[in-house]
Amino acid sequence: MRDQQEILSRPVSTQAKSYEEDNCHLRNVLFPEEPTLTLVHIKQPNKKKSSPMPTARNRSHSGSKERRTTLSEKLRNTEIQAADDVAIPEDYTDFSLAKTISKIEGKLEEGNLPDNLDDDILPCVGSKIGVEAQIRFLKAKLRVMQEELDNVVCECSKKDDENRNLNSQLKDTEEERSRLQRTVGVQQSQIEKYKILSEEANRKSEGLQQQLTAVEKELENLKRVQKQASTSQSATEVRLNRALEEAERYRMELNKLKQNNKDIANQELKKFEELKIQNKRLEKQKGELMAGFKKQLKLIDILKRQKMHIEAAKMLSFTEEEFMKALEWGSS
Repeated sequence: MRDQQEILSRPVSTQAKSYEEDNCHLRNVLFPEEPTLTLVHIKQPNKKKSSPMPTARNRSHSGSKERRTTLSEKLRNTEIQAADDVAIPEDYTDFSLAKTISKIEGKLEEGNLPDNLDDDILPCVGSKIGVEAQIRFLKAKLRVMQEELDNVVCECSKKDDENRNLNSQLKDTEEERSRLQRTVGVQQSQIEKYKILSEEANRKSEGLQQQLTAVEKELENLKRVQKQASTSQSATEVRLNRALEEAERYRMELNKLKQNNKDIANQELKKFEELKIQNKRLEKQKGELMAGFKKQLKLIDILKRQKMHIEAAKMLSFTEEEFMKALEWGSS
C-alpha cells in the first residue's frame, strides 16, 4: 500500500517512464533473445532464493564419479532444452510443470538430447550424480522456476492493473489538465481585466492620494488654528474664571456692603427717630424755656422798672433830703 502511494505521489511522466522500464525488464526476463536459462539472472524481490537447493544436492552427491562424459553431456543438453521450454514459452499462461517433466523424461528415454551444448545448470556436478538425482534436481529446479514464473505472471498482472489504473489516472489527469488549462485561460483573461482595473484603481488611488495629501494639509492647518483657538480659549476661560471669581467676590462684598448699609440705615433710622424724639423733646423744652425766658424777660423788665422806680424813688428821696437839707440850710 505504501509502494502504491509512493507511485501515485510521483508525477505522471515519471510513473509512465518507470512502468515502461518495468515492462521492458519483464520482456527481457520472459522472452530473452538467447534461449538460455540461468537462475542467477532472474531476480525477484521479496522471494526465496532457489540456489540453496542445488547447492545441497551438489554437497550430498559430491563423492560420486560415474559417467563423466556421455551422460553429463546428455543431461546438460536436456537441462538447457528444459530451460528453453520453461523460460521461453510462446504462451507462458499455458505452461504446465507436469507436461514439461514428462517431455524431459521422454527425451531422456529416447536419447534425443543435443550433444554440443555447455552445462549451464549443473556445471562440474552432472557427471558426479546419478540420473534419478539429476531428474529430481531438475524437477525441483522446474518447480522453483514455475513458482518464479507464477510470481512473474502475478507481478505482470499487477503491473498491468497498475498500468490500467495509471492510464485511467493519466486520462483523468489529462482531462483535469485540459480543464485547468481552460480555467487558467479564463483566469488569465480575468487577470488581464483585473490588471486593467488595478491600473485604473492605481490612478484613482494616486488622485485620491493627492486629495488626501491636500486634505491632510488642510487638516493640519485646521488643527493648528484649533490649537491656537483652544489656547486662546483656555486663556479666555482662565480670564473669565478669574473675572467670575472677582465678580463673585465683589458681589459678596456688595452684599456685605448692602447688609452693612442696611444695618447702618437701620441704625441711622433708629438714631433719626431718637433724634426726632429728642428734637421734639428739645423743642418742647425750648418752648418751655422760651416761655420761661419770656416770663423772665417780663420779670426782668418789671424788675428793671421796679429798679428804675426804686432809683427814681431814691433820687427823689435824695432830692427831697437835699431839698430838705437845703431848706434846712437855708433856713439856718
